[in-house]
Amino acid sequence: MATIVFVLTFAAALGAALMGGFFYAFSGLVMPSLSRRPPPEAVAAMQTINVVVLNPLFFVLFFGPAALGVALSALAPFVLPAGQATAAFVASLLYAVGSIGVTIAKNIPLNDELAAASAESGEGAAVWTRYLRDWTWWNHARATACVLSAGFFVLAL
Repeated sequence: MATIVFVLTFAAALGAALMGGFFYAFSGLVMPSLSRRPPPEAVAAMQTINVVVLNPLFFVLFFGPAALGVALSALAPFVLPAGQATAAFVASLLYAVGSIGVTIAKNIPLNDELAAASAESGEGAAVWTRYLRDWTWWNHARATACVLSAGFFVLAL
């Protein structure tokens, strides 16, 4: 059982770290790049990105650490010392709330608002300005939560 918990924890740490890097790449590269384009171009590009990202590989990477975290939260107290089991629980909670929770509560509604905007309209430009600021802020939060989660998963090893 200890080997299974180790493998689950290691996989969860890798998954959380990968998602942290994914979110960081958006915050550090994609969004600043789009902010330098005219709003109609930026809106159209982000609308396309928001469609393309919805694919099976992304879903596995995005939901995988949360699923592993649920399994770890159930198993770790029976297999790991208290400190490591606590670290696994904290990591799981950070990932679930900071990545999935923030995505559902903040980023998806902003994505939906942007999807409904016309890239070529003045309304689209106004939506983009607000979207760029708010979506990027919440994306920073997701990146931070994922990196912290990965760190706590590592502490649980």
